[in-house]
Amino acid sequence: MTWAQRRDLDTMLRKETNGFTPLPVERMRAGFAAMMAGFPVPAGVRRTPTELAGRPAIRVEPEGPARPGTILYFHGGSFALGSPETGMVNTANLVRRTGIPAISLDYRLAPEHPFPAAIEDCLAAYRSLLDADADAGTDPAPIAFAGDSAGGGLAVTTSLAARDAGLPLPAALVAFSPGLDQTRTGSSMTAKQGRDPYFTPEGMAYTGAMYLAGQDPAQPLLSPAVHGDLAGLPPVLIQVGTNELLLDDAVRFAARATAAEVDVILDITAGVPHVFQAFGDALDEAGQALDRAALFLAQHLGPAAPVR
Repeated sequence: MTWAQRRDLDTMLRKETNGFTPLPVERMRAGFAAMMAGFPVPAGVRRTPTELAGRPAIRVEPEGPARPGTILYFHGGSFALGSPETGMVNTANLVRRTGIPAISLDYRLAPEHPFPAAIEDCLAAYRSLLDADADAGTDPAPIAFAGDSAGGGLAVTTSLAARDAGLPLPAALVAFSPGLDQTRTGSSMTAKQGRDPYFTPEGMAYTGAMYLAGQDPAQPLLSPAVHGDLAGLPPVLIQVGTNELLLDDAVRFAARATAAEVDVILDITAGVPHVFQAFGDALDEAGQALDRAALFLAQHLGPAAPVR
């Protein structure tokens, strides 16, 4: 328990954030990219530009021998910001710890491409991975979905879309601080105001309107924590911090998934911010959470191996 680290990180983030100011999306994207560029990508991985289902992507592989399987990673950014590069710190950390290659997808963003464009791209990417094995005449290699924030939500909603399309489901889902309720009705949206150093309800409403484009948020693929039929989902690991406006998205989703007989691990860390796993250099709990996520992936994608 490193409460001093948690307090120092919270103080630092509050100095760097100044509440919500509505800005053009291009400025928001540039600011988000600049912020995420400050998170160091761990050594021990190779990054190669690629393409998946017609969308740009980055393949991330361990420098040493790779284990079987693929982590299909979905970056965060409120469905309007971000890229595989902004999510690279977590993608690379999972690859380094598991030895399992990942592909991080550059899905389409709102407001140019509102709901359901991102889910369509993620589902097409997954279908492409499945088809590649079928075309090669080999058994499907195990695939897991992982993502942070909006990307954590996409790990869930893409699984629901795959199920409804009759596709085989991924072996496991890992979601860091997932956004799972566009209705924004969770109690933490009120209770954690002022505690969350990143988000405000007003800021979430601003980017949420870009993604919704006037559509009703009370839909299973927009608010699975409230409206989704979660039956049949693969094992899920959700990690979230107690300082998050999105805390209740994770808590309610885990409860409903449990009621639907889904294997769920709800992993809550006290006093940490949104997607705290990215802060490995400043927070011991970040590395510990990544170790737990890597173990979960290794257990569901193949024979367990020591976490590096």
